[in-house]
Amino acid sequence: MTRLFSEHFPASSAPTPEPLKLSWVSIVFFTIVHGLALLAPWFFSWSALGIMILLHWFLGSIGICLGYHRLLSHRSFQVPKWLEYAIALVGATALQGGPIFWIAGHRLHHAHTEDEEKDPYSARRGFWWSHMLWMIYPKEEFFNPNLYRKYAPEMARDPFYLWLDKYYLLLQIPLGVALYLLGGWSYVIWGMCLRAVLLWHSTWFINSVTHMWGYRTFETNDNSRNLWWAAIVTYGEGWHNNHHAYPHVAKAGWRWWEVDVTWWAIQVLRSLGLATKVIMPPAVKN
Repeated sequence: MTRLFSEHFPASSAPTPEPLKLSWVSIVFFTIVHGLALLAPWFFSWSALGIMILLHWFLGSIGICLGYHRLLSHRSFQVPKWLEYAIALVGATALQGGPIFWIAGHRLHHAHTEDEEKDPYSARRGFWWSHMLWMIYPKEEFFNPNLYRKYAPEMARDPFYLWLDKYYLLLQIPLGVALYLLGGWSYVIWGMCLRAVLLWHSTWFINSVTHMWGYRTFETNDNSRNLWWAAIVTYGEGWHNNHHAYPHVAKAGWRWWEVDVTWWAIQVLRSLGLATKVIMPPAVKN
């Protein structure tokens, strides 16, 4: 597995474990957003629910799963640069970090899967660590731009990605204004706060539960699993054992019943001539 990412990870001696330091900024941020999300029942409307579902899919499936993950992290297919930038903007709006930060951390996860020091969200450190504590106790090498950028060097050379990685939070301003103009505070609470919380935990489930529960199709050198309900809430990412066995393959669900909504979007792009060099599973290459 490490060999697949060797171009990004030069050999080095084992790092000395650094003491954990609590990030109060992270605690306050996550507490505020979760608290605002709890207000959702008092701001309910059917249209607000619809907006939340739409944005959960658009920002999650298109922005994170298709964009940050399969396109930018693994380069499992190619799109024109203008479209790549547009998809990266969608991913950055999901409020899961800038693109270089996200991609660098994910590449480290694959290069050193479940290593307690080198994998940012190693499942061997327990459910809560892999789910969210790795952000509450941030390690310098994973959160300092001067350090993590070396794991996504092609993006660190791109002025657009450097800007987006630094200022991605600003995208919440036009999103919030647009939602308020469309439906007032109801749309803001449901479309921004509740959507962010649900999408966070959906994504974090891939780091936590799919390294603990589910079935294994491939005997990989880690504990990655295929978990049906995680695949539903993450638009196909829950077929995690398939992904760890063949990380550069664009399709996560291989069997007919392994539903992969993000793969459907890639197929649409391919049918339009916008997605090329799509890497398929070995058994179904065409």
